[in-house]
Amino acid sequence: MSEENDRPDQAPGAPHPRDTARLIGQDNAENAFLEAFASERLHHGWLITGPKGVGKATLAWRIARFLLATPDAEADGGMFGAPPPPTTLDISPDHPVSHRMAAWAEPGLACITRSINEDTKKLRNEIVVEDIRKLGKFFGLSAADGGRRVVIVDSADEMNTSAANALLKMLEEPPARTTLLLVSHQPTRLLPTIRSRCRILRLSPLGPDDMAAALAQTGIELPQNNDHLAALASGSVGAALRIAALGGMEMYAELVGLLASMPRTDRGRALALAEAAAQRNATDKFELLLNMFDILMSRLARTGATGEAPLPEACINESETLRSLGGNAQKGRAWAEVSAEITARTRHGKAVNLDPASLVLDTVFKMQETAAR
Repeated sequence: MSEENDRPDQAPGAPHPRDTARLIGQDNAENAFLEAFASERLHHGWLITGPKGVGKATLAWRIARFLLATPDAEADGGMFGAPPPPTTLDISPDHPVSHRMAAWAEPGLACITRSINEDTKKLRNEIVVEDIRKLGKFFGLSAADGGRRVVIVDSADEMNTSAANALLKMLEEPPARTTLLLVSHQPTRLLPTIRSRCRILRLSPLGPDDMAAALAQTGIELPQNNDHLAALASGSVGAALRIAALGGMEMYAELVGLLASMPRTDRGRALALAEAAAQRNATDKFELLLNMFDILMSRLARTGATGEAPLPEACINESETLRSLGGNAQKGRAWAEVSAEITARTRHGKAVNLDPASLVLDTVFKMQETAAR
């Protein structure tokens, strides 16, 4: 394996999952894997699912390191019998496997992600069949030593049909002593036959204390008001890092300020948002802005359904604005309906390469119409 500057399996501004010291808040999933390992009925395929940014890839790398560094019970029994089963996936950073993985030089591990198109020299939008077929060479090269082999596919949702069918054949006839770890944000996008041949490990959004600990572990400078960040991230460390790195908290506060001016919309604010979305090389910020629109309308709908604004606030004065424009069941339903409509319109607009500024203004005008009802 060779390291690239911009890896598709690494969140912007965050450590690579390989380098994350601890997996926080997912003890149930870790314990389920350890129980399977101790039972000597280790499944060859594992589907690691859950929302984005809750530690799925980190768990996959922890499992890979554990499997490659931990001998089989029968191979290490000696004259005094097998040692007690492991109680943690932790492997010392001084272990040879840890060193080799840190250097992308572990022969027993293959990591499949979206690859570079040799013709365009750009990152592909999907995992293609050639990426999966490379595993044939990996299995052949690593078979001689008789040790374990581990494959991480991150994310399996990004496989095209040909790649998925190629992987399915490997799940149907897995090479000896091989474990396949499939990271999936949306398992319903996978072939049912792939899902049926894997054991599932489900990860959950993190609670407030675990979120704080996980964010502290990243070593990245974070905003002072972590409550606002946690509210926007919904228990996802990956989402929190992306929001912090791309200015998402400021975006959201600007959207709430724009909403507070409705139904007499502050056109200057709306135009400034649209112009920012239309800047060159601003694709990530544009995607995040659309996500902030979704979060705002979802919180408006929740306010109408429950009669109370969600807590903690996601920015200053948010609660007052949400109660003003979404504070009853009728308004809540209206915001839920327009949220679905806007999502469909933006998806279509992106598919046909509609100007980002036009998409943003269209979204603002739909919100203005809803606020005026």
